[in-house]
Amino acid sequence: MNLLQQAWLALTDVLNPHGPAANSVNSYAPSDFSIHFFLQLTVIILTCRAVGWLARRYLKQPQVVGEMIAGVLLGPSLLGLFLPGVQDAIFPKDTRNVLYVGAQLGVGLYMFMVGLTLRLDHFKSKAKSAAAVSAAGILAPFLLAIPLAPVLMGVAGLFTPGISQANATLFLGACIALTAFPMLARIINENGLANSSLGTLALTAGAFDDATSWCVLAIVLATFGAGAGVAVIAIGGAVLYGGFMLLFGRRLLAPLGEAVERKGEMSMQVLAITMMLFCLSAFLMDAIGIHAIFGGFLMGVCMPRGRFVEELKQKVEPIAVVLLLPMFFTYSGLNTRMDMVNSVSLLLIALVVLLVSILAKFGACYAAARLTGEDNRTALGIGALMNSRGLMELIIINIGLQKGIIGPTLFSMLVLMAIITTVMATPLFEAVYGRKARRDGALDADGGQRLAAV
Repeated sequence: MNLLQQAWLALTDVLNPHGPAANSVNSYAPSDFSIHFFLQLTVIILTCRAVGWLARRYLKQPQVVGEMIAGVLLGPSLLGLFLPGVQDAIFPKDTRNVLYVGAQLGVGLYMFMVGLTLRLDHFKSKAKSAAAVSAAGILAPFLLAIPLAPVLMGVAGLFTPGISQANATLFLGACIALTAFPMLARIINENGLANSSLGTLALTAGAFDDATSWCVLAIVLATFGAGAGVAVIAIGGAVLYGGFMLLFGRRLLAPLGEAVERKGEMSMQVLAITMMLFCLSAFLMDAIGIHAIFGGFLMGVCMPRGRFVEELKQKVEPIAVVLLLPMFFTYSGLNTRMDMVNSVSLLLIALVVLLVSILAKFGACYAAARLTGEDNRTALGIGALMNSRGLMELIIINIGLQKGIIGPTLFSMLVLMAIITTVMATPLFEAVYGRKARRDGALDADGGQRLAAV
């Protein structure tokens, strides 16, 4: 079977079942899923708002970091550890597939809203810096993964026995190269950076780094039995669709903006068309093997600006931020265990993984920004933002665990790396950039409260 035939089979297999959905022990009726879903939403919203408030009040962290921690607290690391019966009653395994769909809708819709605020004029003016930061954020992790992967392969239980050194290196490099794109977007929004050149530069570089990491993951999965067609569809599809949208998207979508300008408000018809296009874009990127969030983000980038954006943000953003997005954090937290790194030697290995990850992202992105003409403070701010891994890391390592690439112990080490680099992002950013920028009037002093108050 040649490569094109494999690609065609992979494409036509998108809508086929790939189960089993879960290791079911009970037979749930539709009403059972509904009852659990609304209870889960109640617990998720309450926990995320409460922990988010505590994180802002006492730890000076943005709401999003509190929500990330809340997701882990609702999982086996805390609630499942001390009250396993309660966790099983609220989040039975059979119902998590419904929660997964809500999580994808929430994070995809939020990234669609982030795309709406991307300043293309800032991107054009910072294209050289964005390209350099993005390239550094990709090359450095893979270069450092080359000596690190063989070391980790020599420790039993980290990588799956039989994995090749090339695949281990590629997977580890992809994990280190990831930037927490959804969380980066919220940190930028909550710090009043959405319309700044620094925010646009970091978002653009982060988006490209994450897309590259997903393409590398597709290549690794192809060698694990999924077939080369998976990689062809993922990379080729992303290039074709992304190129088409960036070249023709804004022109094709302009009538939506004109309709809103003429009427002075967004009609239900325009809103329906907009949501349909968002869902279609998310489906296409999900179907080819990248991720729905990139489809949402790309569609948002190409949408009309002006009153269209103002109307859409008023109608959609509060629901996306308060109701839907917390499901994303909780679903990932339900798959996270923090009790797997349980010896001194494993803690030391986890520390090495953490230090290499910080050097590869913070250090490399800072150096690239400086070499392209950014001042020292701005370069440090970019490095601090790009170093955050967040739950995008949890997504990719969950795939690695499920597909038999890594073992539970390395999974837990990478979870620790994701949490620490995310928690350190905001205080580090404030220390190297935020405080002085606010004193100088270059950063909105109230920016950190806008989404937090939604």
